[in-house]
Amino acid sequence: MTSNVSEALGYEQARDELIEVVRRLEAGGTTLEESLALWERGEELAKVCRQWLEGARKRLDAALAGEAEGEEGGTGASSE
Repeated sequence: MTSNVSEALGYEQARDELIEVVRRLEAGGTTLEESLALWERGEELAKVCRQWLEGARKRLDAALAGEAEGEEGGTGASSE
């Protein structure tokens, strides 16, 4: 159930929650069970962030590749 919720999170939401999880883990004062739950949630949130960043990288690469193809096509068509 948590992974479905995580998949629905935007990058900024997942990042902000991950920052809070790390802050709580670093502060200490939690039980072992709470620490493990926080760790698992942190791993889940890190995965969501990674997926968003990988998707953004693919979109940028595709846009840059399309731009490069457009420039190559435009350069050959120009008679200046």
